[in-house]
Amino acid sequence: MNSPGRRPPTSSNERPARAGSERPARPGASGQRPPRPQGDRAPHRTTRPVRQFGPGPDGLPQLVLTRRGVERWAAGHPWIYRVDLEGTPTLEGGEVVRVIDHRGWLLGKAFYSQTSKIALRALTLEDEPVDEEFFRRRLDQADALRRHTLPGEKSYRVVHAESDGIPGLIVDRYGEYLSVQFLIPATEKRKELFTRLLVEQFKPKGIMNRSDVGVRGLEQLPQEKGVLYGEVPPTVSYAEGLVNLHIDLLNGQKTGTFLDQRDNHVRAGHFAFGEALDCFSYLGGFALQMATRAKHVTAVEISEPAAEQIRGNVKLNGFQNVEVVAANAFDFLRDAVDEGKRFDTIVLDPPSFAKNKDAIEGAMRGYKEINLRAMQLLRPGGYLITASCTYHVDEARFEEMLESAAVDAKRRVQILERRGAGMDHPVLMRLRETRYLKCFVLRVL
Repeated sequence: MNSPGRRPPTSSNERPARAGSERPARPGASGQRPPRPQGDRAPHRTTRPVRQFGPGPDGLPQLVLTRRGVERWAAGHPWIYRVDLEGTPTLEGGEVVRVIDHRGWLLGKAFYSQTSKIALRALTLEDEPVDEEFFRRRLDQADALRRHTLPGEKSYRVVHAESDGIPGLIVDRYGEYLSVQFLIPATEKRKELFTRLLVEQFKPKGIMNRSDVGVRGLEQLPQEKGVLYGEVPPTVSYAEGLVNLHIDLLNGQKTGTFLDQRDNHVRAGHFAFGEALDCFSYLGGFALQMATRAKHVTAVEISEPAAEQIRGNVKLNGFQNVEVVAANAFDFLRDAVDEGKRFDTIVLDPPSFAKNKDAIEGAMRGYKEINLRAMQLLRPGGYLITASCTYHVDEARFEEMLESAAVDAKRRVQILERRGAGMDHPVLMRLRETRYLKCFVLRVL
């Protein structure tokens, strides 16, 4: 994707002409050609010049795509990289622009970014105004999906960026409060507009800005967080399946917690029985659901502050069968194997092990180690719910790792379910980045 831009072909209609109107005479007896007239040198073969287009009929800037960029746009990919633009735009960044081919034909409209490798993020294929009413309709469409597929739910992802047609905007709902991320200049510049539309649509008590994410650095945007609207208390309570959780919207992970695992948390509760183990527990999303059915649950979390929050959530729900251990999950699993411990249900939900492609091999070693240990710890007929949020490790490679771990553990393993994020995190076709979460439900024999 980041390969250099291709050189445009020379137009067959612009073939350079030789100097003079007649073919030069053949060399004479001296073997020398007659001198070429001064000031009339034949030009070198040149690339097709980039056509310049002024603003469109709606006054918006117009950006021209290379042939490869046009092919990418026509194939439905919502991102156009900088190398696929003709010329260098002199824009500030954050603008809505008209996307055109070299003939000037309109392809659609997009958000423009000045510093990111991703120069354009598609908004529409139509020649329609991208204004307040446009974004209101997109929010209505996003809300309609959640109301139809998650009736009665009050905690879910409201807007999933490109998947919901608003690139660079993440909105999560936790009951009466919203938590928002503005990831690119276009949404950052429209922060007040989106805040007003969200208040109009959802009437929250408060909105938290959680734009303290590293990806903003790629856009040369500073990290920031704080209350955008209304009031947000230090602790917010929300329901998930059969349990309630307290979270900190200002300092918690992502927008407060991991809503993409919400459905998988609940699903794990259906499989849980006997002695259960939840590794990389964070706030206890998996552990608390398993506690509704398992005899005993051990929640392992390396962060002592997070472990203390799990204890608070255990108390909030009145559970007496959950033990919280502040420890490194790798060490805990290794020691448990050495000590001959056994479990009936195990959950592995680690953080991303690979932030880029160079870290994939190390990530696979880490995934295999914890899954191998878990398979060794399970009694015959036990369940392993294992997840990866590493985008650079796709589902096929993750499954290959599980197969290898099963061979080394000398266990027969059945795949019961292949899962991902919930329906409130829709996957956009042609944008694999929106399908980052893998979750397998396995039965170990």
